[in-house]
Amino acid sequence: MGNALGVPGPDKIGYMADVAAAGRDYKHQLLNLLDLRHGDVVLDVGCGPGEDLPAMADAVTISGRVIGVDVDPAMVEAAKAKLGYYPQVEIRLGDAHELPVDSGTADRARMDRALQHVADPAAVLAELHRALKPGGLLRIAEPDWDSLVVDGDLEMNRAFNRFVCSTMVRNATIGRQLARLARQAGFEVEDVRSAAPVFHDFEQADKILAFTRNTQRAVNAGAIDRADGDRWLAELAAGDFFAAPLMFLLAARKPL
Repeated sequence: MGNALGVPGPDKIGYMADVAAAGRDYKHQLLNLLDLRHGDVVLDVGCGPGEDLPAMADAVTISGRVIGVDVDPAMVEAAKAKLGYYPQVEIRLGDAHELPVDSGTADRARMDRALQHVADPAAVLAELHRALKPGGLLRIAEPDWDSLVVDGDLEMNRAFNRFVCSTMVRNATIGRQLARLARQAGFEVEDVRSAAPVFHDFEQADKILAFTRNTQRAVNAGAIDRADGDRWLAELAAGDFFAAPLMFLLAARKPL
C-alpha cells in the first residue's frame, strides 16, 4: 500500500491492533465514561477490526446489543471474524454521515479516533444525535495532532506537526473542537478531559505516530529538508526518546 507521496503505508488492521495496545489507558477511561449497563444498546462508529467491541459486549451482556459500524469492508469482515462468538454484537457496513441505524436506537454512542478522518464532523455529530435515544450518552476520543510533543529538536517537532496537520490528517485538530461541535449538534456537554499516552521507545512510537513514514513524506513534498529529516530521525532513534500525543475525551448527553 502506498500513497501520492511515494511512501508505503502500514497494514491497516495490524496498525489498529498496535494503536489499541498503546492506547489501553485512555481506552479504559473511555469505556468507564460510557457507563454501560446490562441491556444497553451501544453504537460504536468507526469500529475498525473490532478491537474494542468485546469489552462493550461483556458490559451490556447477552441482554444488550453492540452495533459496530465501519465504512471499510475489510474492517467489517475482520470485526465479524473476531466477534462471531458474541450473539449480542452486530457489525454493519456504513458511512458515519448516514448511519445504518434507526433514529433513537442507542442508549450509548462512541467514537474513538474516527472523527478525525470524516469529511464533515458536524454532520456526523448530527447523525449521532439522531441515533441516540433522548438522554443517551455520547463519548468520543480524538487526538490533537498539532499538540504532539517530542523531546529534542523543537523546530523539527513543529515542522513535523505542521506537515501532519496540513497534509496527512483531514481533521487534525478535531480534539480541541469536540465540545463546541457537540453543543452545535444539540448535545449537552458534561465534561472534556485530556489524556496523553507517553512513549519512551522510538520503535513502538514509530509504528503508531509514523515518524519515519511522515518525515519521508514531508521530505518528498518539500516541507522538510532531507538532511534535517534524516538527522532528526537518527537523533530520535538513538537518543533518550520521549513523545506524547495529546488526546481529548468528550462526555456529552442528548437532552431528554
